[in-house]
Amino acid sequence: MGREILNFNVDWLYIPEDLNDAYKFDFDESNFEVVSLPHANKIFPHHYFKEEDYRFVSWYRKHFKLDSKYEGKKVYIHFEGVMTVAKVYVNGEFVREHKGGYTPFEFDITEYVKYGDFENLIAVQVDSREHKDIPPEGHLVDYMLFGGIYRNVWLKILNETYIQDVYFVVDKLQDSVAEISITTTIEGKEVRNAKILTEVINKEGAVCSSSVTDVKDMQKEIVQRIKMENPLTWHPDHPYLYNVSVKLIAENEILDNYTFRTGIRTVHFGDDGKFYINGEPLKLRGLNRHQTFPYVGGAMPDRVQRKDADILKYELGLNYVRTSHYPQAVSFLDRCDEIGLLVFEEIPGWQHIGDENWKNIAKENLREMILRDRNHPCIFMWGVRINESLDDHDFYKEMNEIAHKLDRSRPTGGVRYLRDSEKLEDVFTYNDFIYNLEGKIQLPNHRKYMVTEYMGHMYPTKSYDNLNRLITHARLHALIQDKQYGIPNMAGASGWCAFDYNTTSAFGSGDNICYHGVCDIFRLPKFAAHFYRSQADPHLYGPYVFIASYLIPSFEEENGDKLLVFSNCEEVELYINDKFVKRQMPNRVDFPSLPHPPFEFSMKECGINYMEVRVNNASITAVGLIDGKEVARHTLRPYGKPHKLVLSCDDEEIMADGSDCTRVVISVVDENGSILPYANIPVSFEIEGEGKLIGENPLVLEAGRGAVYIKSTRKPGEIILKAKSHYVLEESNVSIKTKSIGY
Repeated sequence: MGREILNFNVDWLYIPEDLNDAYKFDFDESNFEVVSLPHANKIFPHHYFKEEDYRFVSWYRKHFKLDSKYEGKKVYIHFEGVMTVAKVYVNGEFVREHKGGYTPFEFDITEYVKYGDFENLIAVQVDSREHKDIPPEGHLVDYMLFGGIYRNVWLKILNETYIQDVYFVVDKLQDSVAEISITTTIEGKEVRNAKILTEVINKEGAVCSSSVTDVKDMQKEIVQRIKMENPLTWHPDHPYLYNVSVKLIAENEILDNYTFRTGIRTVHFGDDGKFYINGEPLKLRGLNRHQTFPYVGGAMPDRVQRKDADILKYELGLNYVRTSHYPQAVSFLDRCDEIGLLVFEEIPGWQHIGDENWKNIAKENLREMILRDRNHPCIFMWGVRINESLDDHDFYKEMNEIAHKLDRSRPTGGVRYLRDSEKLEDVFTYNDFIYNLEGKIQLPNHRKYMVTEYMGHMYPTKSYDNLNRLITHARLHALIQDKQYGIPNMAGASGWCAFDYNTTSAFGSGDNICYHGVCDIFRLPKFAAHFYRSQADPHLYGPYVFIASYLIPSFEEENGDKLLVFSNCEEVELYINDKFVKRQMPNRVDFPSLPHPPFEFSMKECGINYMEVRVNNASITAVGLIDGKEVARHTLRPYGKPHKLVLSCDDEEIMADGSDCTRVVISVVDENGSILPYANIPVSFEIEGEGKLIGENPLVLEAGRGAVYIKSTRKPGEIILKAKSHYVLEESNVSIKTKSIGY
């Protein structure tokens, strides 16, 4: 029998207090709460709270039994992320400590556990207080760290001799042949007649390539080189994944089977300034992502983490994302692999570099990040520099050396805000805010160069801001992306940022939110989000059209003469009611370089007048055309009174594990079904069945929308969420099934 990886997320006991002796076997647990992981040490409103609210010490305890069949095996406890310092005890004995909340760690607990009917105890002291000696802290930080065991936990059962790690590298991809190196690291006692069998398996289960290598004198590293003819490659537009199985075999017994998914692709930045994947240039168009969610910080289960990747790829039309400013959930990266979303991943940090001990933790963070993620095809570059920090030659020289030693297949980047910063990385990655309000960015000052942030704090925009600000915000994003597309030797640019996020008291808008996103904190789009969506290839990702305006009394004043329409179609027709007004080509005068420039209609030339539209209860419709045929449409109507609430859930079924959850979006609409953009009304909720409401109750909608999350209990069944408001007559509801988890 090879390895077993057991889900260790359910049936933990939690108390938000620092109790003496809480690691002891016979400690009184009567005041502990039963929870499942991922878990936030505290639930918050989506704004107006302080970082001090989650900065405390808490305890987690879990009882578990180990089958007698595991005697003689190695037992490891693996944590994907604990914020910030974790001290782990097993059966009353201290095992080890880990510092840093964004990278994984695992401890060997073999000597501490017992088997059979014995009920083992694992206790974890989680210190979520401020730690100036641990990255990213030490000075001001423009994001909240939150607290708790906020990512998955696994129990790993291994044979005494096992595979510690496998590193998969495509060394060359040319002439329909992939040359691949696979390095397998073995740990444990010596075994006789051992060999490594590696197989690359396609989606149909067929072995496409394999290699068998004898293990001589139990060397720690085995390097195998294979060739694959006509492989299906991984690319953002066709992200094919293979399964890789690496077996350690001795005397015809499988001692270990290390399996993972990966893609066959190469990446590099050329001397011409372009980014290349599989030898073909690709202009990088992206946004930054904080893992912050409303109410729970980072403590969202895999389902919701994966949904973020879908939003970035399909609702925002991106081909890459920067994980600002720390490694993010494994499940998020897994989904990026599946759907073809490139990732620039960086270490924890924000402007501050600490002392030597602090730097040593940063170096370990880098090692942990790369060893965890180097088989992900989505990752194309490592961020080895503390975001927006000053130069530190010796420190950053070593950081680059660590990255290149652990992974020879990807370049390094280091995000800075100083143009004259020393370039030790392979790519000069720069946060460019100088001319954003003019819709511009600067030309590259290095051969390999990309912009990693723009906009953001230069023009913070709330979803419920006035119409003019929403339009200007979107237009500035469009202008800057147009400029980067027009610079051939710029590899790409990512805006700041995808989603509004909670921030510390030194930043934001006074309510602990940075309104820098093209979506709000609930992941609901502002106008700028529709611009990004309009840049996706219509033949691959669907045609799209969106009128960036509202039909409100200040329509002419706030909108100006130009009606802005985002679309990836060849032409757009404008209609008032069913009456054709004008057919327009995209605006390649102001946006000469975008894949899909916006369309702009002169309201004066088109005869669009709000009062006439309102009096006649008319509508304005944009129809997108490709090859002269309608493929998409979007309609604006004058707004009426609140008529009903509309509830929409991301998932109709979730797992009954006590942690799985799904987003429910609440919108207030008029009789035409239009969301009312200035109906900031309170909505109250009732929940029935096997679920819990995560969110404010009542919740005040913003721009006519908002969201809560529905979390499962440990019992399968049905959850019904009911919503009502004094401003609408009808009560609305949504139903979600919960399914048994099977463990």
